[in-house]
Amino acid sequence: MNLAAGRAGAELPLSFDAELALRLFVITVLAVAIGTEREFHGHPAGIRTMALVGVGACLFTVLGLDPFFGSRVDPTRIAAQIVTGVGFLGAGAILRRGSEVRGLTTAASIWVVAAIGMCIGFGNYFLGIFTTVLVLVTLVAIRPIESRLFKRAHARREAGLESELS
Repeated sequence: MNLAAGRAGAELPLSFDAELALRLFVITVLAVAIGTEREFHGHPAGIRTMALVGVGACLFTVLGLDPFFGSRVDPTRIAAQIVTGVGFLGAGAILRRGSEVRGLTTAASIWVVAAIGMCIGFGNYFLGIFTTVLVLVTLVAIRPIESRLFKRAHARREAGLESELS
């Protein structure tokens, strides 16, 4: 049964609910992929956080497209509010310890998962999947390159972490 049917006389096609479910499923898979990488490397925002951020952003975006609201809702305003809210969430992931700043990549990951969620919410599957692949390549492949190119900074960072733990 189509739950959207009968609202204010607006009859939505049955495919709207199926399309919504597909979009939510796709963003869940994409966000879990990014969250798995974060979880694997022991970062605070992992699988559940990324999945919830992505699904939430997708759902808000899709609801902004719902014909029930007519022209009273501007999807771009909803997108702007998602960016603001996720920015606040990401700011909580950033920590400063002396001269060291931690959590920037985690905050950026939260932010980009929300963007992918909005992308899928608007129905742009290719761009959402392509962006997810780019993010995973960035998170996985750049780490060893970064360690090799910036050995001193990496060693200084590791020494700072060891001194804080002892």
